[in-house]
Amino acid sequence: MNKQSTAYTIIYIVLLVVVVGTALTATSLALRDRQNENIKADKMRQILASVNITAPEGTSVVDEFNKRIVEQYVVNSRGEKIDGVAFDIDVAKEVKLPAESRSLPVYVCSTDDGLKYILPAYGAGLWGPIWGYISLDSNGSKIYGAFFAHQGETPGLGAEIEKPAFRDEFKGLNLFKNGTFMPIAVVKAGQHPQNGADYVDGISGGTITSKGVGEMIDNCLSPYQTFLDQLSK
Repeated sequence: MNKQSTAYTIIYIVLLVVVVGTALTATSLALRDRQNENIKADKMRQILASVNITAPEGTSVVDEFNKRIVEQYVVNSRGEKIDGVAFDIDVAKEVKLPAESRSLPVYVCSTDDGLKYILPAYGAGLWGPIWGYISLDSNGSKIYGAFFAHQGETPGLGAEIEKPAFRDEFKGLNLFKNGTFMPIAVVKAGQHPQNGADYVDGISGGTITSKGVGEMIDNCLSPYQTFLDQLSK
């Protein structure tokens, strides 16, 4: 066949695409298990970060997670345990459902300060999804710690939600006031919620992302109200 012909060029390109495509597919399949394990390990790292725990040097995050998370289960909006594996629940899908229809994961973590309950959250920022984990003291009322992450918020502005300076503002705040459940509010500096809820200052220049965090906390923690009330009692 004439190597200068159009037919030769087309056949060459087609064969090249087939060979390269096959190689990439084979590589992706070969690495899929490792990729999934890395995704799981990163999720474990984030969960532990909400209680300020990192895997000691020489220890894997998986080992530390299995050591620290002494129990995990799923509850419904009535605070009843239901079938399901907490780690496998897709929170991004659950938050789109009515509160009474959601499967709500709960992680029980052993810390140096006693048992803590960790609850996941998922919402929307300015440019994409935001998510996190909020840990509570054993009474289910006071926040022990928090972890937030994002997919594409603006560096120096909305992306600051992942920094300790913002996360640490949540420590010690209360979800119940005089027996009434009040999710933590995120407000503009100098303002405060009219309902008397505990609050943190939003990020300067990151108003929409800050608002997204507040809405995420409200949407994701409110369905746990009955469960948390049971813990407090």
